[in-house]
Order: sequence, then C-alpha cells, then structure tokens
Amino acid sequence: MSDAIKAISVNGNLAYARLQTDTQRAVAVGAALELISNRVLSSASVHLSQELDNLSKYADQIQEALKAK
Repeated sequence: MSDAIKAISVNGNLAYARLQTDTQRAVAVGAALELISNRVLSSASVHLSQELDNLSKYADQIQEALKAK
C-alpha cells in the first residue's frame, strides 16, 4: 500500500481531514498516481501520457470524495 493511500486511511490526529490543504492535495495526487500506475501496468491499450493528462482531474475527484459530509 502506498503512503498516499495510507495517509487517506489513517485515523486520529493524522486523519486526511486534519491535514493542511497543500498536504491534502499532495496525498490526492499520490493516490491518483498510484491508480494511474496500476491502470497502465494492467493494460497494453492504456497510454501513460493520456492518463497523466487526467492527473489533475483524478486528484480533484479524489479530494471531492474525501470531503467530510
């Protein structure tokens, strides 16, 4: 499990919601990069450059999903 994914799932004082905004973004980008990596490695028809073009969108979606409701 990557550090980004661990950071999302940690409870207590280091919970994602308690991180600084720039740290939350870094965690979301790290999680998105892990998803991209797994996707690229699992399929020959996926192109890394296209996935990286979507990196910001993926990170935005991860951050939105992690907002406290």
